[in-house]
Amino acid sequence: QVQVVESGGGLVQPGGSLRLSCATTGSIFEINTMGWYRQAPGKERELVAAITVGGTPNYQDSLKGRFTISRNNARTVYLQMNILNPEDTAVYYCYAEVKNSIYSPVRNYWGQGTQVTVSS
Repeated sequence: QVQVVESGGGLVQPGGSLRLSCATTGSIFEINTMGWYRQAPGKERELVAAITVGGTPNYQDSLKGRFTISRNNARTVYLQMNILNPEDTAVYYCYAEVKNSIYSPVRNYWGQGTQVTVSS
């Protein structure tokens, strides 16, 4: 079993900042890319940012400059979100591309999501 656990969501005023964290534990041989998606009410889930095991980031174009993804080890990833606006309100989901053993294929594991609400 693999657990992906997000933290750091909450209510923030427009213009404020939040930092999300995501930790992965369990039966893990290696983790490749980790990242964040978000889903706002009535909208499809969309990629926010991802980062490879080597540290190469990839962002949704519209979020570049405000959001920063980082990874301090193979199993933990962060999302620093600045200058937040109401359109950033969504549930943010962390995912990890995991090999459970040297012989297993890569599988995507997802967290339960953390709510981010930007409102005055």
